[in-house]
Amino acid sequence: MSQGTLYGNFRVRTWVPQGIIKQFGLDVKIVAPEDQPEQFALEFPLGKVPGLVLADGSKLTEALAILYYLLELAPSSQQKIMLVGSTIEEKAQVLRWLSFANSDLLVPLAGIFGALLGSKPYYKPAVDAATAKVDSVVEIFEERLTHYTYLATEEVSLADLFAVGTFCRGFQYVFGTKWRKAHPGIVRWFDTIKESPYVKEFFAGVKFCDTPLQPPQNSKKKEAKKDTKKDSKAKAPAQKAEIAKSSADTTDPAATPKKPKHPLELLGNPSFALDEWKRKYSNDDTRPVALPWFWEHFKPEEYSIWKVDFKYNDELTLTFMSNNQIGGFFNRLSGSVKYMFGCLVVYGENNNNGITGAIMLRGQDYVPAFDVAPDWESYSYTKLDTSKPEDKEFINNMWAWDKPVLEDGREREIADGKVLK
Repeated sequence: MSQGTLYGNFRVRTWVPQGIIKQFGLDVKIVAPEDQPEQFALEFPLGKVPGLVLADGSKLTEALAILYYLLELAPSSQQKIMLVGSTIEEKAQVLRWLSFANSDLLVPLAGIFGALLGSKPYYKPAVDAATAKVDSVVEIFEERLTHYTYLATEEVSLADLFAVGTFCRGFQYVFGTKWRKAHPGIVRWFDTIKESPYVKEFFAGVKFCDTPLQPPQNSKKKEAKKDTKKDSKAKAPAQKAEIAKSSADTTDPAATPKKPKHPLELLGNPSFALDEWKRKYSNDDTRPVALPWFWEHFKPEEYSIWKVDFKYNDELTLTFMSNNQIGGFFNRLSGSVKYMFGCLVVYGENNNNGITGAIMLRGQDYVPAFDVAPDWESYSYTKLDTSKPEDKEFINNMWAWDKPVLEDGREREIADGKVLK
């Protein structure tokens, strides 16, 4: 009788589950989700891998849960004991390093190479914050592997097998030659673990970078703008002719009312160049370059900055869903975004997180800027005084993403966030 179906592919979280099935000879079918996209979407609507369909048809998600379930299907053996640990202390250490690699290393690392590869938008503050997080995490790995052969026990465990896949992505995209020379403990361990029969097949053809991937250039955007201008020029005569024809056919010139101006447009043209600031923020290092430029040019009589907090943090669950909440809010602010700039961040962890941030807008009243979004009243707005050091530092932290959020006297790490620009 079949023991189930595993949806797995090239994604690193699926490597070890596939290796366990093959090495222990489990009667679990391995299916790449891209080979059966409709069935996979039906079984796992969130589209996350690995996903395991059990023998009774029930579903199991989350990589670590699937690892332990598959090992429970395997017959008792010394090999199985080695993977999970033989004592309660060893078992706890294996789970500790598994969780650490999955949550604290893979998540920010994916944020870095995803932005560098172009699979997600590149926002320099987010990449810088993720890089700082990865740097601190890998030092913990290096410290351990400088003094010990493996992560959790004296043998190759699940923790080693899972973490080596995470580091593989790092070596492919961001951990260049210089980085590897500075982390000999990790490199020695990596070269050992990647030869394990559980994961060796996944390293075939993998090439490691000499230098880290560089941020995507704006050349494509510039070319797109040029093409747009050409198209606009070509269409202009036809558009003018169409307008003239329409005017001739209209007996009442006042029949088509002018589009009303945005209330903030009535404030006139400010001397502070908001578009120039947005480019500065996107292209330069936030703390050392962009923020000093901002405070040198900022005009408090023209713009105000507001602390924005989500009112219903107790209803938030997973951090990625909280970040989607921010994204939806920003999309609904599109009618005002030309007059605004800022960041909202998600602080905390799954099932215990909140949303806060700092938004700058034209004028001194927040309502005309925010009330274009139907859900604007789901947030509270507190005006910040940029002459106060504590308010200025809050703005810096919200726009740099490199320090924890102080909430109710506790420091909470920033998990994610979005830029409104």
